[in-house]
Amino acid sequence: MPDKPLSDGSIARMEFLLALRRRGIVDPAVLRAMDEAPREHFVTAEYADEAYEDQALPIACGQTISQPYIVAYMTEQLAVKPQHRVLEIGTGSGYQAAVLSRLAREVYTVERFRTLADAARVRLETLGFRNVQVVFGDGTQGLPEHAPFDRIVVTAAAETVPEVLVEQLADSGIMVLPLGPYDGPQVIVKLTKCGGALKREDLIGVRFVPLLRGQAREL
Repeated sequence: MPDKPLSDGSIARMEFLLALRRRGIVDPAVLRAMDEAPREHFVTAEYADEAYEDQALPIACGQTISQPYIVAYMTEQLAVKPQHRVLEIGTGSGYQAAVLSRLAREVYTVERFRTLADAARVRLETLGFRNVQVVFGDGTQGLPEHAPFDRIVVTAAAETVPEVLVEQLADSGIMVLPLGPYDGPQVIVKLTKCGGALKREDLIGVRFVPLLRGQAREL
């Protein structure tokens, strides 16, 4: 009996994973997590055909879903283990949280836009990502009531290292975030906490929306 031909969607996902490998994503757990998070469900309907292209795409509230390579790269730099509790700042459509949920014990994700938070909560639950808690709130304040976190990832650019989030990072914990002005050069930074001190590594240049304080107005 001949093999069933692959669908266009299956081919797109295979090419998507191959492209990540070619760009240097080698951690098999990260690649598996990327494969298990169906990106087409995290973009708006008009961009579904472009879901597996390596580009950022617009979502509601003037925000974006990061390009797949950046999601995979930041996830790989976090070095998430199955026992870890992870905090994400900037839920967006929930895609990064979905990827992290396949690697960590628990994921907490904070979103300042109520519309995005509510939609992401329903989307993640519907798709079976049940170890994710979506919180509508001010991401710059983190979630002190649930700290410390083994890993923290920020998906918006801060101009300086957010000390509030550093305080919520466990000893030996890792935080990955973009740093730099919104209208200038930004770089992904990896911070490792050891005995209260921080080791900083500057990684690759990026462009993210700015990290803003407070909750957004009713959007």
